This record gives sequence, C-alpha cells and structure tokens, in this order.
Amino acid sequence: MRRLASLLLGTLLACNVFAADMQLRIGTLVPKNSLYHRQLLEMGEAWRNAQGGGKYLVFPDGSQGGEADMVRRMRIGQLQGGLLSVVGLREIEPGIAALQNMPLMFRSWEEVDYVREKMRPAMEQRFLEKGFVVLAWGDAGWVRFFSKKPAFKPDDFKGMKFFAWGSESEQQEIMKSLGYTPVPLETGDILPAIQTGMIDAVPSTPYFALATQIYGTAQNMLDLNWAPIVGALVVTKKSWDEMTPAGQQALREAGARAGAQIRAKARQEVDEAVDAMKKRGLTVNTPTPEQMKAWNALADNLYPRIRGKLVPAATFDEVTAHLKAYRSGKP
Repeated sequence: MRRLASLLLGTLLACNVFAADMQLRIGTLVPKNSLYHRQLLEMGEAWRNAQGGGKYLVFPDGSQGGEADMVRRMRIGQLQGGLLSVVGLREIEPGIAALQNMPLMFRSWEEVDYVREKMRPAMEQRFLEKGFVVLAWGDAGWVRFFSKKPAFKPDDFKGMKFFAWGSESEQQEIMKSLGYTPVPLETGDILPAIQTGMIDAVPSTPYFALATQIYGTAQNMLDLNWAPIVGALVVTKKSWDEMTPAGQQALREAGARAGAQIRAKARQEVDEAVDAMKKRGLTVNTPTPEQMKAWNALADNLYPRIRGKLVPAATFDEVTAHLKAYRSGKP
C-alpha cells in the first residue's frame, strides 16, 4: 500500500510539473498592443492561473510569417495556436471561406452573426476532426478598397496593381480573368509595397489601414462594404489534450469573452478609424446608385466563379439558404 501511495503521489507531482512547464505559443498578424493583441494576453493570464503555471507567448505583427505559414507551424508543433482570418483558417477547413470570400453577399453584421451561429457547431466539429479546437470567433470590420487614385466603380480599379494574399492563388486567377492585376504578397509587405509603387490598391479594413499607416500613401477609400473580415482563435488538439481540465475550462471561457469583446469593439472602431484617417487627409469616395449597380453586377459575375473554387459548393449554398431564411423574416 505504501508503494502504491508513493507511486500515485509521484504520478500526481509529475503531472503538476508537466502542467506548469507547458507552453502555448500563439501567432497572429494583428498589430502589437491592438485590441486583438490585448485580448489574447488577457486570455493567457486566465489560462496560466487555472493551469497552475506554464508559458503563454503571443507573437503579433506577423512575426511568425503569413497565416498559411502559421498553420504549417502549428502542424509541426512550432506554434500551438493562432488568431487567424479566413485566409489562414481555410488552410485547415476550406468551408470557412464562405464567411469572408463571398463579396457583397452580407448586408449587415446581423446577417454575418446569424449565418455564423447557424454554421458554427458543424464548422467547429470539422476543425476538431482536423486537429484544431476553436476557442473564439471574431471579426475585424468590413473590407474597403484603399487606393492612390480616386476610384468609384469596378472599372476604375483596372490598371491598378492590387495587393493579393500570396497563399490565395485561386483568387488571383479570378482577378486576372476579370481584367485586374493582382500582386501576391504577405500582409507585412503591404506598406513598403504601396510606398514603393509595387502596388496601387489594397483591400483592407479601416482599422488595419489606420494601424499600419497604409492610408498615408493610399489616400482614397471607397465607401463600400465589400466583405467582412471574419476570424477565429484556434489551438491544436494536441496542446488542448495536454492541458489540465481547469486550464481547458478557463481558456474556453476566456475565449468566449474575448470573442464577444473583439466583435463589439472592432465594429465600433470601423467608424472611429475612418474619422481619424479623414482628419489626416483620407478622402472617402461614395459610389452613386448607378455605380453600385456596377458593383452588384460584378459580385453576381463572381459568384459562379467562387462557388466550388474559393468556397465549397455545398457551403456556398448553405450560406445563401441561411440568408434567404433570415431576410424572409425581416420587414
């Protein structure tokens, strides 16, 4: 009995030491000291307290590479988690692209929230089956087009060199087929690229354009909600399984709080960021009703190219069905 008790005590002590020595390294593109970065740090504090120690490190500003690079690093154990947009998340589960890669499909944040909540349980299960646990859902505002020259309608952007995410080759092919010029880069390359003339236009949220000073060179913004930037915080299932039950519970609860705060604050900061940039020289270009018809026609032309290529056909159809149901209940 004494030997058994000693064995059990030794096992318990070893588990406690292991829990205290555990590391969670989180990669993200978000700027240091931004709302998103601060929320990640708060989550880490809650996790450490519940876990009984451990190291929790956040790598902001894309210091771990682009989002596709961060997913690769998670798969080989160099990172244990990432706060990613759909650009990175679709490297894990392609269906997530439906929340971001369907331009002009969503008309409001209420529609985005409705569709995400309808799809969330099945989506999180698919992430789990692929080795990742979703801890929080967030968003970062609507994509607007920032450019060096004024632009109001789709044809105005032809001839401009457009930033495109290096990992999204299918999107680049679609842009080329429509007469646009994509320049594949990583997010960290945007500012020097637009300053040196490598690119002339950037699809970006207002908050990101303000934080990275993109608007200082691209001083025209088209007032058009092209698509929402949707994201999530994920950790590898391997690291999740190594946590204590208390650590898991604390991280999940902190993730839910962080997601709600990120969504609420990020939406508020869209208008605040635009106002701040306008005071520093940004010109906001609002399309006329006739020009909006051209944008809607472009979106209608894009959907058959996106369905089955950028977004799995079944997921594309699921989104449109949810939106139809939501809108049928609205005045």
